[in-house]
Amino acid sequence: MKTVKNYHGKAIYQPAGKAAEYGEWGCNFYIGCSNWCGYCFCSEILKPGLWSSTVTLKKAFKDEQDAIAVFEKELSKNLQALHDFGLFFSFTTDPLLPETMELTAQGVKTCVENGVNVKLLTKRADFIDKFFKLLVSYGNFDAELYLKHLAFGFTLTGHDELEPGASSNGERIQAMKELNELGYKTFASIEPIVDFQSSMSMIKASFPFCNLYKVGLMSGKGINYNFLEAKQFFSELQLLPNSVKIYLKDSLVKLLGVDRATLQANFVSSDYNMFQ
Repeated sequence: MKTVKNYHGKAIYQPAGKAAEYGEWGCNFYIGCSNWCGYCFCSEILKPGLWSSTVTLKKAFKDEQDAIAVFEKELSKNLQALHDFGLFFSFTTDPLLPETMELTAQGVKTCVENGVNVKLLTKRADFIDKFFKLLVSYGNFDAELYLKHLAFGFTLTGHDELEPGASSNGERIQAMKELNELGYKTFASIEPIVDFQSSMSMIKASFPFCNLYKVGLMSGKGINYNFLEAKQFFSELQLLPNSVKIYLKDSLVKLLGVDRATLQANFVSSDYNMFQ
């Protein structure tokens, strides 16, 4: 299916670069995040003065009611493409913070009712009860429909000290397990790799209940990765069960110097559909 190229809506848009490896289409309602991640790249890629640990609604919206109205119009306009590729939340905040959760839930409800697959990526583990209570409160909650169209992702670095405002990595893995046991698709962002040993420990602790891993290096920050450590990490990835689906982001592929075409079958492409 041919998509609209270079479309930039107020809420829904087509990301570029490394972000595009997470999804062909993304949604941002807010800018800013209270997870306080020391490696966060948003402050470097957004215009000066936009990024803050205080979450604010994007200036494109008058208020939350306007934001969801705009979202619904943009979703309708691009519905066929979104049916094909789904929608990712979010690149400029954590969509499951207390400050962002309600608008995220409204967006998820709209997507699910229109047959659009949704991926939520978070560093929180304290959202589950409140998030599902919000979805139920909107009425006509169809559990099977949400199981079909909603996936939860967790960033796992193994470095709680770099994410002081977020839930611990262990808590995130436990939340992933809980959601997976409920029947939801789950995925993990093993990005950024702070060090290869920590990243591998996160994968080994979570793979029985994770449907997909996206693995990538840290952006900027002047990090120089040890090539031999990277090769050892890759060798360990290859020893994981074939049921474990892994996407190596371009940054890691470049460092390793591997050809995607030669990888074993469980190493998937960026457009791998975890909902099928």
